[in-house]
Amino acid sequence: MQDGNVECFIGHMRDELLNETMFRNMAHARAVIRTWDTDFNKTRPHTELGYQTPEAFAEHFITAIDSHDAPSESYARMYVAPPAPIGVSTQRAPVPAGESPVAGQDFFGLATQQ
Repeated sequence: MQDGNVECFIGHMRDELLNETMFRNMAHARAVIRTWDTDFNKTRPHTELGYQTPEAFAEHFITAIDSHDAPSESYARMYVAPPAPIGVSTQRAPVPAGESPVAGQDFFGLATQQ
């Protein structure tokens, strides 16, 4: 299974619509599928969303995001990784563009001919 949500959606569509409906033509198929999709995504509650409709969940989610204040200044000081311990050099040796810092290897780490 590649994506559980997609597999679940396809399973519902197959069981509730495709196995039960004989389509007369492409226009009929498009209209019926559009109606089923609208019902599935706007009016039917989903267990994964706390028994809310996707539309209500999205509205609540967007409202929750919009109601948060702007991030505080402390976010600007957060580091991706902790700073180096005391006594560890953070100086970097310059490497000319296109050259490997390891002797005998090219930029990708492959052995070079000498």
